[in-house]
Amino acid sequence: MKIGLIGCGRMGGALIEGAITAGLVASSDVLLSSRSKESAQTLADKCGAVVAENNSQVARESDLVLLGCKPYQIIDILNEISAELPGDTCLVSVAAGITLQSMEGASPEGTRIIRAMPNTPSLIGMGATGISKGSHATDADIAIAQKLLGSVGIVLETREDQLDAVTGVSGSGPAYVYTFIEELAAQGVKEGLDADDALQLATQTVIGAARMVEQSPMSPAELRNQVTSPGGTTLAGLKALTDSGFEKSVATGVAAAAARSREIAAES
Repeated sequence: MKIGLIGCGRMGGALIEGAITAGLVASSDVLLSSRSKESAQTLADKCGAVVAENNSQVARESDLVLLGCKPYQIIDILNEISAELPGDTCLVSVAAGITLQSMEGASPEGTRIIRAMPNTPSLIGMGATGISKGSHATDADIAIAQKLLGSVGIVLETREDQLDAVTGVSGSGPAYVYTFIEELAAQGVKEGLDADDALQLATQTVIGAARMVEQSPMSPAELRNQVTSPGGTTLAGLKALTDSGFEKSVATGVAAAAARSREIAAES
C-alpha cells in the first residue's frame, strides 16, 4: 500500500511517522506534499518518505491519501486533485469541521472518504480519535483508517453527527486538562510549593488518576468515593469545587466546543 500525505503539519506528520514505525507502510511508499516544501522535506528527512512534486502526484500514485491540511484548504485541494484521483483511492481527512458531504461534493462520484477527529496527544502516541465513513467508504476502508490512526492512540468509529461530541470531549479535551494542571500547580505554589515541584506533582497526579480509570474495573465515581473520607481533606476540596461550579464549567466547556464544531460544519 502507498500512502500520500497532503499537508505536512504536526498532526499529519505524527500519523505518517506512526504508520511507518508500526510497519503499516514502508517509508519509501510514502509520498509527501505541502504548500511549504521545507516542511515536506523536513518530514521526509525525519522518516525517510519521498517528497512529491505536487498534490496531483500524491493523488495519482497513492492508494490512500491523508488530508492533513488546514480545514479552509480542504475543498480547494479536493478540487485541485479530483481529476487525478484513481477510482480506488481512499481519502482520510483530519480537518476539523469539514463534513463528509462537503468533501464528497468536491470529489469525483463514488470517492471513498473517511473523516477523522484526532487530538494533539497523538503527537506522542497517546491520541484519541473518532472516525466516520462517507457514503461510499467500505468496512475495509474503516479497517485501514483504524490501523493508521491506531498507530498513535485509540480509535473509535462513530456516526458523523457524533464527531461534534468527540470534538468537545477529546478533540478539545487536552486543553481543559492543561488548564486544570496549570491551576492545580498554581494553587500549590500559593500554598508554599516550589513552582517546578507543584507542576510535577500536578502532572503526575493527572497521569496517575487517568491510569487508575483506565486500569480499574471501578467507575470514576467509585474511584473518587474510594479516596473521599467523611470529614477529610478530599471531601473539603471536592465540596469547594462543586460550590464553585466545577462540574457545570466542564459541562459548559464541552457543550461550547461541540456547538462550535457544528457551526464550522454548517459553514463548510
